[in-house]
Amino acid sequence: MTHYTILPEEAYWEQAEEQEAYGEIELQGVLMQIRIEPGNRATIVRLLRCSLDDYLNPDFAPGRQIMFYPALQKKD
Repeated sequence: MTHYTILPEEAYWEQAEEQEAYGEIELQGVLMQIRIEPGNRATIVRLLRCSLDDYLNPDFAPGRQIMFYPALQKKD
């Protein structure tokens, strides 16, 4: 793909380093997409797999911040 622009190369690529980190976690049986924030926090972006009642649960509302503790899993 070719991209033609009058912007200097530095200005065009400076946003690449500021991309937000997204991930998926399962919390209480609900699979959700999260945006990882500084300080072991995460913001719920959207629900991916859940029951219909979970959409009405304010704990799973998009924009809600949760504490995020990453953990390593052992391989068998």
